[in-house]
Amino acid sequence: MPGRRRPRRRGLRRHPRGDAVPVIAALGCVAGLLAVSVLAVACGRMSAATRLVYGATLVVTATGLGVALLALASGPSQVTLPVGLPWLGAHFRLDALAAFFLVVVNLGGAAASLYGIGYGAHEHEPQRVLPFFPAFLAGMNLVVLADDAFAFLLSWEFMSLSSWALVMAHHREAGNARAGFVYILMASFGTLALLLAFGLLAGPEGGYAFDTMRAAHPPPVLAGLVLGLVLLGTGSKAGLVPLHVWLPLAHPAAPSHVSALMSGVMTKVAVYGFVRIVFDLLGPTAWWWGVPVLAVGGATAVLGVLYALMQDDLKRVLAYSTIENIGLVFVGLGLALAFDANGLPAAGALALTAALFHVFNHAQFKSILFFGAGAVLSATGERHLGRLGGLIHRMPATSIACLVACMAISALPPLNGFASEWLAFQAILLSPELSQWGLKLMVPAVGALLALSAALAAACFVRVFGITFLGRARSPVAAAAREVDRWSLSAMFILAALCVIAGLLPGLVIDGLAPVVQGLVGERMPRQLGDAWLSIVPVMESRSSYNGLLVLVFIAASASIAAFVIHRLASRAVRRAPAWDCGFPNADPATQYTASSFAQPIRRVFGSSVFGARETVDMPPPGDLRPARFTVELRDFAWELIYTPIARAVAFLAERLNHLQFLTIRRYLSLVFFALISLLLMLAIWP
Repeated sequence: MPGRRRPRRRGLRRHPRGDAVPVIAALGCVAGLLAVSVLAVACGRMSAATRLVYGATLVVTATGLGVALLALASGPSQVTLPVGLPWLGAHFRLDALAAFFLVVVNLGGAAASLYGIGYGAHEHEPQRVLPFFPAFLAGMNLVVLADDAFAFLLSWEFMSLSSWALVMAHHREAGNARAGFVYILMASFGTLALLLAFGLLAGPEGGYAFDTMRAAHPPPVLAGLVLGLVLLGTGSKAGLVPLHVWLPLAHPAAPSHVSALMSGVMTKVAVYGFVRIVFDLLGPTAWWWGVPVLAVGGATAVLGVLYALMQDDLKRVLAYSTIENIGLVFVGLGLALAFDANGLPAAGALALTAALFHVFNHAQFKSILFFGAGAVLSATGERHLGRLGGLIHRMPATSIACLVACMAISALPPLNGFASEWLAFQAILLSPELSQWGLKLMVPAVGALLALSAALAAACFVRVFGITFLGRARSPVAAAAREVDRWSLSAMFILAALCVIAGLLPGLVIDGLAPVVQGLVGERMPRQLGDAWLSIVPVMESRSSYNGLLVLVFIAASASIAAFVIHRLASRAVRRAPAWDCGFPNADPATQYTASSFAQPIRRVFGSSVFGARETVDMPPPGDLRPARFTVELRDFAWELIYTPIARAVAFLAERLNHLQFLTIRRYLSLVFFALISLLLMLAIWP
């Protein structure tokens, strides 16, 4: 019946305790990363410290990746260590869900470590980065492995603090100290929300172990409150609107390979936290749980890409693009909740597979893009799009890798971004099977928002690639750029190859995700690798199917035929003449399109309603030699309507409470006395 679902057939709960070797091996990798962090401190200012630390981190994360891949298809593995709370210990568990996210974490960590071997040579103060880089990876691994609330929150805070130290690595640069402050503030808020959520799940008995929480089923009101707290806690780390304000500040402030980890990996650890609590610990799903998740996800997707289109800083564009992709992931999770609650396990499996597939994909192509931004920054010293251009001639290898990533993030076939977004739209098309009219009306609207965000994402990355790599150099530093080192290029091309493979053979990833999806919603997508021509079939062949290999063959064949026909037939039919100069015979780079002019049509369509955009033209009168100026002012309504009033209220209260530090000893004692009496009265009237 609507609003209730049949009992879950969760594979995560049916297995016995299992062999502890996999989880011990994963914890050994965590210990190895912490040892590398200590080694980085011991190395100090040694000239070989950069290569030694990143090389060791690469070895450990590659080992962790192998452990996670082996554990993905095996049963859960648990271990309890005699640390943490005295009566609880520290529980760690490696099941299919944890194994998948360990793959994402350690694959991203290995790529960032490989990139850091070359990129780290440009770091002016490596001792501010090297100790915290492996510690950050260790924290993310521990979050995924934790199997009780205390271990989870302790690891979560360790991850937040180590990443904050990396954000503050270049604290002397303008704006970075503010970015670090906003980041640690939002991280603390998220941890507080998760602490309250775990407190409600643990109940008065204090069952902090995840196994105890799984066995308990909170009442509907309490479960809804936990859902809201989890959405706040994990959404603040993932970058959901309006909790996204730290992300476009912190990601540009951090070194580029750290930005890749924060954007491509850490936000996925936040997604893991949401999935673990809501799908695994919270109990039977109610149909309305999907409503806030869908609404927030759809709004995040559209607003994230609109903000990205308005930016002129390359790393800020990528940071806002992360917000858009996180929105897409949460739309998939919201759909999975709605289908699961309505007893539609096949549709729920499709939606959850789409969300997790996009988690994997985004970790790859967004890491490439941040690596590419770091390569551009190393070669030119510039992040501003208006001072780049023409880099395809000077950095051809970087340009190719970034082109693959731009195509993937724009969801162009046959790359991996298209495969996961296509699955999400296939899940949306199943929404008429839902029982509730609210969901029947809401899901197509969210689907329209996703379609809009996909189109805007394509425009965004045409703008990014075209302004950065095409045309003529807009500054002397861009004209003098040189290709980066082989370590950085190797990291980018390995991930680019994964984008191509996952796009051409998405069935490999879908079948790899099957144990995770089976364990969470009691169903999985049909086995894909057994289909003819390696097509993927979301539900049934009569509805839809997709074949990346055939799409690639069609694109290559049609492009080759078009080029052959034009070269053989059209070339002789035209007269040779100078290239059309668009009415600008002057070859000055200033005549090219800029990032702002490229985004102007979209800004004029959405700017007034979304950003409160205001354009100002200062045109000097005749005879005045001042240059004409065109300025654009954009507003962040989330910051102005939510965070600015909170900051003013905190400042007001702090100013008023500041008088407490000037009290006499007699007044202090009176204050303590009244506080004690109040607490005793509360205990006396407590039922």
